[in-house]
Amino acid sequence: MLETKYDAVIIGGGACGLMCAVQAGYLGKKTLILEKNPQVGAKILISGGGRCNYTNYYTSAENFISENEHFCKSALSQWTVDDTISFFETYGITGQEKTLGQLFPTSNKAKDIVEVFKQICDDFGQDIYLNSNVLAIEKQDELFKVSFERNGKTETLYSPKVVMASGGLPIAKMGATDFSLKIAKQFGLQVVQTAPALVPLTITGKDADWFAHLSGNSIPAIVSNDEISFEENILFTHWGLSGPAILQISSYWRPGQSIVIDLLPHQNIIELIEQERSVNGKKILANYLTLFYTRKFVDALSDIIPTHKNLASLTKDDFITINEFIHHFKVKPAGDKGYDKAEVMRGGVATDELSSKTLEAKKLPGLYFGGECVDVTGWLGGYNFQWAWASGYVIAQSI
Repeated sequence: MLETKYDAVIIGGGACGLMCAVQAGYLGKKTLILEKNPQVGAKILISGGGRCNYTNYYTSAENFISENEHFCKSALSQWTVDDTISFFETYGITGQEKTLGQLFPTSNKAKDIVEVFKQICDDFGQDIYLNSNVLAIEKQDELFKVSFERNGKTETLYSPKVVMASGGLPIAKMGATDFSLKIAKQFGLQVVQTAPALVPLTITGKDADWFAHLSGNSIPAIVSNDEISFEENILFTHWGLSGPAILQISSYWRPGQSIVIDLLPHQNIIELIEQERSVNGKKILANYLTLFYTRKFVDALSDIIPTHKNLASLTKDDFITINEFIHHFKVKPAGDKGYDKAEVMRGGVATDELSSKTLEAKKLPGLYFGGECVDVTGWLGGYNFQWAWASGYVIAQSI
């Protein structure tokens, strides 16, 4: 029998891998994290602009995209939002809600989150090898053979369990790869087609200059398609559209589809104009619209709606045009900004291949997949971290 000193080898020292190692430590299990980067928690450190939106009060299965909408329920019920909050509070991190249930450390420092995991791993004697690039994983009898390169040397070790927590394809410059997906395919597991998610959308062609000219303008809006709608800000950019509402809808958008934007949510622009013109018919439409938008944005509307007219002279057709643009602004993006600008990956290891309770591969006992590499993709706002913590926890219970 080959010698092994680890209960599990964890591939990837991100949110899922770190939580798995820590929770395994609580259970007296010995793990090794193999991390490609020179530090653990690389994506944690840059998340939320370096502040780390580490969970969301309102997390439920409805906040995730997957071919099996029920799959995430088991993990999320085993490790709840309350569990996340109390876990970090135990180690001195209290949360503050910013918007829509999003919880950030009161220190606004993502590194505080990472330090918690490093400290606990140290306390439990969980090993972390940095700058370690895993080359291959093979099954040999009852053990997995893990080959990796570290400090210019190729090393090999054996373990009864392997946890694939190496994330997805965003963001390449931070060491993101499709290694977990390759391992899944190597062992005959199905993978749901992947794509960038929570990603800015691009506009090309005749409208590109119009959008680029408005770069920097942020507007509260409702963005929708046939499937879903999100109410948050949109941001005009040099390449098209970004901002929270756009990132959210991008996870539900496919090339060739359009999105519809309501640029004045919960108000009726026609009623507002009619009220104003009853008392001030000489007011120019452009001047009136500056109550709601920047002057730059209003100026850009001159090619679309009759901003030069005074309110009294607006016709029925003008009202139709104004209403259509303000409340039903239809946009057909050309594409998205790709994995380098995406916050997460959509798709991944098919949930049919995994136990929802333990995240162990049904076809290959001892092999686990957690976090972003699984076909469970959260909305913007801390949901993906909650999934990572939960999946790391449930895997630890099983290894």
